Parts: sequence; C-alpha cells; structure tokens
Amino acid sequence: MINERFTRQIEFLLELDKLKNIYRQTLVLHEDRAENDAEHSFHLALMACILAEHANEPVDVLHTMKMVLVHDVVEIDAGDTYCYDTKGYEDKAEREQKAADRLYALLPEEQAAEYRALWEEFEAGETAEAKFANALDRIQPMLLNYKKGGISWMKHGITEAQVTNRNIPTVTRGSETIGAFAQEIIAAAKDAGMLL
Repeated sequence: MINERFTRQIEFLLELDKLKNIYRQTLVLHEDRAENDAEHSFHLALMACILAEHANEPVDVLHTMKMVLVHDVVEIDAGDTYCYDTKGYEDKAEREQKAADRLYALLPEEQAAEYRALWEEFEAGETAEAKFANALDRIQPMLLNYKKGGISWMKHGITEAQVTNRNIPTVTRGSETIGAFAQEIIAAAKDAGMLL
C-alpha cells in the first residue's frame, strides 16, 4: 500500500519535472535552443563523475553528484538569474530562500533536511565537494558558450573582464586544472572576438 512518505517523494519528483521548463542563457551544442536546468544539472553530474580526479581536494563523488543535481531546484520558483545580470542578483538570494522553503518541504522531513542541506552547502561553497561543484557549475556554461561561438556573450555584450572576474576565482578554487582550462577558453574567446 502506498503511504504518505512515498506520496510526498513522488510529489517532489513530479515538481522537479518543471526544471525541464526553466531555460538558461546557454545554448545546447547540437541544436539552436536554450539549455534547460534539467539538462544543465545532468551535465554537471556527469562532469562530477568524469572530472573528479581533477578536484583540488579529494571529493565524495556521489555527494557532489547529489549536490549538483539539486543545486538549481530553487529556480522552479525563483527563475534562472543570468549570471551577469546585476539587477537580477539584487533579490536573487531572497527569491531562492523562499523557493527552497517551499520546494524542499515537499519531501519527508529527513529527506527535506538532507536535500536542503545539500543546496545550502553548494551555496556556501566551503566544503571540498561544494568548491568542486561550483567549479563545474561555472565551467560548463563557459565551455558550451565558447563551443557555440560565444553567442550568449555577444548577445549580452559581455566583456573578457566580466567572464574572468566571475569565473576564474571560483573555478580555480575547486580545480586548478579546470581553472587553467577556463583561462584558455577566455583567451581563445577574446582572440576570436567573442568577448568585448
């Protein structure tokens, strides 16, 4: 017989289907359409598996995967805030806290606490796993944007300094190797005229 716990878990999972309708500024590589949050989170989870050896500190891969899979859940209610939108960042934390209160509370109590804690850990960016997860969260859209010819950067008039200042410290904090790769992407993008 289906109990309340199972019902709440299913309700949460169905609510998360809305991530498929939260579109980002980054385009997918093989089509001319925006990437959605579900695709982004899936890609980060794979990156966590494949690139874990490049983290600055040893990481628990499953923990990191769980973190990146739920890090954008709040965008179901709060929306995706473009990373270079300073106006949008003014109330981003407030919108996301409110969303976290509602969304994680859909789960049974101990799971709600666990997954809310994973989101808070990602936001704080202090553990080895959170540093690495944040590095992946920054490099993934940079890489896709670069491989798409810088279309999102050019659309919004983004400068080399904006991309460098926003991404390099966070990426390097999680992985020196990925940080060096990010710097190569920025240099190549600038040389190709993708960045102002």
